[in-house]
Amino acid sequence: MSAELLSRIRVVLSRTTHPGNIGAAARAMKTMGISSLYLVSPKKPIDAEAEARASGAVDVLHGARVCASLTEALQGTVYALAVSARRRELAYVSAAAHSAAQALVAAAQAGEVALVFGTEMSGLTNEEILQCSAAAHIPAEPGYSSLNLAAAVQVLAYEARVAALAGQSLPVAEAAPARHEDVENLYIHLEQSLLASGFLDPANPKRLMPRLRRLFGRARLEQEEVNILRGMLNSFDKNT
Repeated sequence: MSAELLSRIRVVLSRTTHPGNIGAAARAMKTMGISSLYLVSPKKPIDAEAEARASGAVDVLHGARVCASLTEALQGTVYALAVSARRRELAYVSAAAHSAAQALVAAAQAGEVALVFGTEMSGLTNEEILQCSAAAHIPAEPGYSSLNLAAAVQVLAYEARVAALAGQSLPVAEAAPARHEDVENLYIHLEQSLLASGFLDPANPKRLMPRLRRLFGRARLEQEEVNILRGMLNSFDKNT
């Protein structure tokens, strides 16, 4: 069962600057039994340095799927964990890596899940974090919390492996969680309905949609709940 859970975890690297870091991340993944790598708009293609730093994990490296957006990289997932060292005003409450990895692996019982990492210099954007289901941080020394990208991947991959090996103690979801693309379509529909009703002013949107994303993100929507909300919006749309 642990191998099956690990096979459902994809590591997503967004806008990675240095190919060597992608290779090192692939090596970190393989040592923990994770092989699914997704690259969102990498700044440079995989090169000889990436292959050298991947060492015996060249298969993971060359099996990586390159995506144009985080939305594309998360398609088909039921849970995504954003890994970030920085506090964000409109982000989720960040959990430490150990407990966050347990939640990730528990969600993997229901389908594909993702560990999401941002660019080396600035990490994930607020918008990227709000596309995820939850946020995590590595509880490093506060005075020097900077970690190399591959090192961060190694820590989360290790914690995920530990959680998967202890899979018998994981909580089981009561209902099917919503897929990422279905939740994203809900947000699109919701924004359109709010615009049509006049509640959302396109000239002055403020932070309404990010706040709604955070609200529904905390709720961990189930597929049936998404269907109900889309049905409600369709009903409201007919009366506007």
